[in-house]
Amino acid sequence: MKTKASALFFSLLLLVTTACKNKDTATDGSATTGELAEITFEKNEHDFGNVTQGDKVSYDFKFTNTGQNDLVIADAKGSCGCTVPEYPKTPIKPGDGGTIKVSFDTTGKSGQNTKSVTLTCNIKEQKKFIIVRANIETSTTTK
Repeated sequence: MKTKASALFFSLLLLVTTACKNKDTATDGSATTGELAEITFEKNEHDFGNVTQGDKVSYDFKFTNTGQNDLVIADAKGSCGCTVPEYPKTPIKPGDGGTIKVSFDTTGKSGQNTKSVTLTCNIKEQKKFIIVRANIETSTTTK
């Protein structure tokens, strides 16, 4: 009887010690909260200054993955149809970087304009924002 009790005790002890191990990755290979990616921009706002209505301007936002896991940008959306982002579709390794090109079409716009791009990423905040600004002058503004 003692051997059955001892075997049961050791089986339960083994089960408890192996079930409580802390793992840094989930079973699907994704990072847990301890190992997230982080996107760090050289600057997260750009001002085009004075531009003429109808101009199409663009800026490359440079970034680095300063996190502990591959950075995945799942989506990037401009605040309107006039603001179009181009972003990397492949994972960015920790320490590596890339660019997000934001194009802004000033057709039909005038005066001071501020537009944003919302990035959906595998970072703690889940969303990151970058901003472009321009003062759009019409032909009557310059006269």
